[in-house]
Amino acid sequence: MGNIKLNFDNMGIANAQIAGIEDKIAAATKAMDEKRHQMAWRDLPHNQTAVVEEILAYVAETSPKITALVVLGIGGSALGPIALQQALHSPFYNHHKQFRANAPRLFVLDNIDPATMADLFALVDLNATLFSVVSKSGATSETMAQFMLVKDLLEQKMDKEKAKNHIVCTTDSQHGNLIKIAKTEGYKTFHIPVGVGGRFSQLCPVGLLPAAFTGLDIKALLKGAADMDKICQNADYMANPAFAFAIYHYLAMEQGKNITVMMPYVDRLKYMSDWFAQLWAESLGKDGLGQTPAKALGATDQHSQVQLYVDGPRDKVVVFLGVEKFDADIKIPKTFNDMPAIGFLGGHSFTELLQVSQKSTEYALTKAGCSNMTITMPQIDEYAMGQLFYMLEVATAFTGELMGINAFDQPGVEEGKNALYRHFGKPGF
Repeated sequence: MGNIKLNFDNMGIANAQIAGIEDKIAAATKAMDEKRHQMAWRDLPHNQTAVVEEILAYVAETSPKITALVVLGIGGSALGPIALQQALHSPFYNHHKQFRANAPRLFVLDNIDPATMADLFALVDLNATLFSVVSKSGATSETMAQFMLVKDLLEQKMDKEKAKNHIVCTTDSQHGNLIKIAKTEGYKTFHIPVGVGGRFSQLCPVGLLPAAFTGLDIKALLKGAADMDKICQNADYMANPAFAFAIYHYLAMEQGKNITVMMPYVDRLKYMSDWFAQLWAESLGKDGLGQTPAKALGATDQHSQVQLYVDGPRDKVVVFLGVEKFDADIKIPKTFNDMPAIGFLGGHSFTELLQVSQKSTEYALTKAGCSNMTITMPQIDEYAMGQLFYMLEVATAFTGELMGINAFDQPGVEEGKNALYRHFGKPGF
């Protein structure tokens, strides 16, 4: 099992610029150490042995009884599970049982579009579906509205005693509406640890439960995160991938580069960009500061967005996300040899074509003076994904320290929630 690698050679930031903020780096490093006890998500790779066993036992008991798992969640409750599912399974996982062995189909209802919900409820068999309700507070309006609908549909279909076995809740162990409901109704419950916010929750039951249901190795996922935690404690910040990622981004922001583009060159990593977008935006968009995350996919977006990156304003950092070894490869046939303009591709592989496309885009951006960096995974498996999730979380927290902001609240989100509560007449609003 190899480690993920980062390369910053194309960032256009000199060592002298890094040396110029060494005092700030030292202060941020000290803060990360002193505040570790306040960052409960950093302990998730190490303290969930019993939780993992409980999850695996529940999955073993429940999975044979269901053909679909539907996750009701939004934001961090949905983006991590989607990213992990898409990374480690075929994109056609839900389409045919040959891609999922005996595991259930997985659907994540991460929005409240009624047309989407109606289509899903028409597709699944309620008698063979488990609904996983994910909300730490139990006050997330979108998720709780979905839950209320699901509860009603199930209890119209079957008696309450049977219906309760089709619902599992992941929430706070002591506080909030959902834990009260779960205890009253007798729902199976998993807990989100105290101090773990939604966007940092992929490595607790929020992400582990759906992963286990689809047959993923959640122990390997946590092992990858645990090993990355050790790497991220390196006092040499340039040998610490999370700290280095943060330092280069911070200096880029200081230069006015207020957009960061996550650009995987692997279809299966496409939704890591969505997960990262929430992590980066909601953590760092504070006090008039922050860097807007954007999403692209190589090679697809070479033909749509790269024109802007190369010839547009120099306000971006492009983060390439690549992989050394693909699960499969296909040779390009040696045909059209009489047409050199396309015949030159014959005999090469699609892996080579995709990887060279990434390198070529890196070259074009660097030549044009656009800052870019690369994250390279040895392969896409549970261990490497655990490393990637954890490294980006630490990088985000360290960037927050460099910026002098609290990376763990989201005051800008609360006003919109309060307006919604007022509209619907929630008591106290």
